[in-house]
Amino acid sequence: MARPSAKPARKPAAGPSQGQLRIIAGEWRSRRLSFPDAPGLRPTPDRVRETLFNWLAPYVEGARVLDPFAGSGALLLEALSRGAGRGLALELNPLAATALRGNLELLRAGNAEVRQADALKHLQGAVAEAFDLVFLDPPFHKDLLLPACQLLENRGWLAAEAWIYTESESAPSSLGLPGNWQLHREKHTGQVHYALWRRRPPAGA
Repeated sequence: MARPSAKPARKPAAGPSQGQLRIIAGEWRSRRLSFPDAPGLRPTPDRVRETLFNWLAPYVEGARVLDPFAGSGALLLEALSRGAGRGLALELNPLAATALRGNLELLRAGNAEVRQADALKHLQGAVAEAFDLVFLDPPFHKDLLLPACQLLENRGWLAAEAWIYTESESAPSSLGLPGNWQLHREKHTGQVHYALWRRRPPAGA
């Protein structure tokens, strides 16, 4: 009589899968960092980041940087590597926020802070300082970009001539962003449109 086969050993539970990003230039050039593979988290591709920071090259040094939908933190980390003065990241996903804090500690970046927060709720709150450079890369198809832009403009988060970067599923001309934001450069790759805007103080401000 055949003996019953032994039950296969259980595999250990897998932890959250990880992605990797590479810092392109600056103090931490070529450093590779891990981040959790969370839903809706789309790190800006290397080629797009390189194009963006070529556009921003004269304006990053010493800038106060805000990243309201930080995700992996790729844009904030790139700015800090290239000499940004201070950074604030907002990220709702607790795993992503914790990973970004860990990467900042690994890099000994004491000039940046991560807050686990809903971006739109946070932008409705009190403003401690105005930012020179803002990265807006929200999850697509959730109608987050326009309200975030309106809050940035109306609640005083932006310096007088701030630079604002947007990633969107629609062409920049269709976004309906504040009228005093001037489109400086734009490109698209695949289904992603990315653009750089320059804020001008509203007439009479």
